[in-house]
Amino acid sequence: MQAALDVLIIGGGPTGINIGIAAKAAQLNYIILEKGVLVNSIYHFPSNMTFFSTSKLLEIGNTPFISHGEKPTRREALEYYRRLVNSKNLAVHYYEEVLKVNQLEGLYEVITNKSSYLTHAVVLATGYYDTPNYLHVEGESLPKVKHYYDNPHPYLGQKVLVVGARNSAAQVALELYHKGVEVTLVVRGNAISDKVKYWIKPDLEK
Repeated sequence: MQAALDVLIIGGGPTGINIGIAAKAAQLNYIILEKGVLVNSIYHFPSNMTFFSTSKLLEIGNTPFISHGEKPTRREALEYYRRLVNSKNLAVHYYEEVLKVNQLEGLYEVITNKSSYLTHAVVLATGYYDTPNYLHVEGESLPKVKHYYDNPHPYLGQKVLVVGARNSAAQVALELYHKGVEVTLVVRGNAISDKVKYWIKPDLEK
């Protein structure tokens, strides 16, 4: 019978990686389970996305995050976390989705689409980006309705409606507009959210 892990970490994003680094440093028997690719949420960010935080604030594991600009890009972040996981030789299982967690006497049983594990502790570090925020309105499931944005190229010559008025929606609307797409931004309230970053809001309002 397999020996029980000290800790099983669900999620291979920055938080899961950071916990894995700490677990390894403490000489714990651990694994990280990721249902998709490494930092799956960041991988699905828009291809031209720039982080709001500086690279210094995104650093983990006492490993410098070097970026070409003040705020790193998605591409730089993917490279950073790849190098981090490789250099720390972390135990990450990719494309292994957790289906169920059972509580046993003194242990947990974690069942995945590939295997099952016994562990003394479970850490949930699953993030939120890859969970769409559905509106539950008629027509939402039509092929032309997208819940994720990648890049403006598919929308050239099209009319696009962006729902929302916070940072993500503002960035998408602006990028599409500057690429020559006819954009309409739908806002539930009577103004653009005051939480939109100060360097984005003026351009959007203009």
